[in-house]
Amino acid sequence: MDHLEIFKALSNKSRLQILQWLKEPEKYFPVQESAGFDEAGVCVGQIQKKAGLTQSTVSEYLSILQRAGLITSTRIGQWTYYKRNEEAFAKLSELINSTL
Repeated sequence: MDHLEIFKALSNKSRLQILQWLKEPEKYFPVQESAGFDEAGVCVGQIQKKAGLTQSTVSEYLSILQRAGLITSTRIGQWTYYKRNEEAFAKLSELINSTL
């Protein structure tokens, strides 16, 4: 776990918002017919629509969050789905509590 990468990833308001939405996807996104939130996560198109940002910006943000280990992706057909990596958040919480 690269701590600097994580904190860089968290240093953007839109990326923080995406993480908040992914924490409770059923609260922020419409039901998906192709894949459930628990199994696959949220379709990138839904995230982009909710964020109101360009597809390229959302893809870049998701890539940054994924490289930091904060989210995981699953590909189903032509779509990519994202969800939070709760294990990484538990480790981050531990790090903050023990080190910072």
